[in-house]
Amino acid sequence: MSGMDLERLAGPDGKELFDLPGAPRPGGDVPAPVRFLPDFDTLVLGHADRTRVVADAYGGQVTTKNLRVRAVYLVDGFAAGTWQIKRSGKKARLLVSPFTSAPLEPLEEEGLRLLAFAEPDASALSLEVADP
Repeated sequence: MSGMDLERLAGPDGKELFDLPGAPRPGGDVPAPVRFLPDFDTLVLGHADRTRVVADAYGGQVTTKNLRVRAVYLVDGFAAGTWQIKRSGKKARLLVSPFTSAPLEPLEEEGLRLLAFAEPDASALSLEVADP
């Protein structure tokens, strides 16, 4: 597919955006699903304006002093916390560190699915939440 095959759209700020022709474009009132992104994910790194994904208030929790970019999870398209997997024998835990105290129900299903994928031989899977 060449650049000529893409549909040109105007963004909220008037900048030119590109998308696939006929691709679904839900309205702004449709919540985005929970997503877990790995360390150094390009969605976090690749934006000139990272506030489209990570609020300025949480930037220091995503990027460490030595420039490591932590794994984050998105709720409705925005970074809502960090995550990591801990393994002990046959038990695997998904440790979630939310930025604020927000409902965690949306994380559970997707988080346990991620854990089952990442640790397929674990006999016990659990989600553990740190205090914000």
